[in-house]
Amino acid sequence: MDPALYRGRFAPSPTGPLHIGSLIAATGSYLEARRHGGQWLVRMEDLDPPREMPGAADLILQTLDIYGFEWDGEVLYQSTRADAYETALDTLRSRGMLYPCGCTRKEISDSAVHGIDGPVYPGTCRHGLAAGKTARAWRVIADDREITFDDTLQGHLSQHLSRDIGDFVVKRADGFYAYQLAVVVDDAAQDISHIVRGCDLLDSTPRQIYLQQVLGLPTPGYTHLPVATNRAGEKLSKQTLATALDLQRPVPALHRALQFLGQTPPSALLNADLKTLWQWAFLHWDPERIPRSRSIPAPA
Repeated sequence: MDPALYRGRFAPSPTGPLHIGSLIAATGSYLEARRHGGQWLVRMEDLDPPREMPGAADLILQTLDIYGFEWDGEVLYQSTRADAYETALDTLRSRGMLYPCGCTRKEISDSAVHGIDGPVYPGTCRHGLAAGKTARAWRVIADDREITFDDTLQGHLSQHLSRDIGDFVVKRADGFYAYQLAVVVDDAAQDISHIVRGCDLLDSTPRQIYLQQVLGLPTPGYTHLPVATNRAGEKLSKQTLATALDLQRPVPALHRALQFLGQTPPSALLNADLKTLWQWAFLHWDPERIPRSRSIPAPA
């Protein structure tokens, strides 16, 4: 493809330092962008201040730099994008697709069936708030359409939003914008053409495609990499006490990330410098070798 048409991105949340799972996602998206001669952007998804760790955003950028990643352009911070998100909400509101919701999580859990990503919202407030209720969150109406897409790695997927998810939140009860809305608005604003990320976000992709459709925004191509899990089968994260990347020894961790992604870097490269390992990765990167699985135990 025309290299000018490929724009990928890595979009971490500053809730803690990067770990091997983060490195795997960054490596896969970076090498795919460079394979196409395209651009690779970094976006800081700092939408949730209560969960963020002070200094984590700077540490993430420092880690990427130490590990040899070179991103294009300025880093975009979602915390600066409130006006753009509010404009998107206004568009949904003007099209009759947005409504206030006064339900608590407990009320939803007590009255909903369990779907593929938690309780399916039963539409309690779709036709107006009940007497005595005040607006907490804002939801977008999920109509009766089925969302289908072909993931480069995970294959053909489909989801019936009204049945599997229900009307979903685009602005939270605490006043912060929901990830589903922000990611769609920012991917369009940054002209992102291809999204390579972890499978933990696979089931939320139809919601994002739906918002792209109703907002009149383009839909990128998607590749969802297998996520790294711990011994209990849990996705590596700050919540599961994932170990931070070693800033003094980037080569072994990058070597493990490449192996996780199905590549076969020679063991001799463990004794090479970082530049040499990246040169090997650029030359030998083959996305066809990535395991077609949603999750894999983290490399030792």
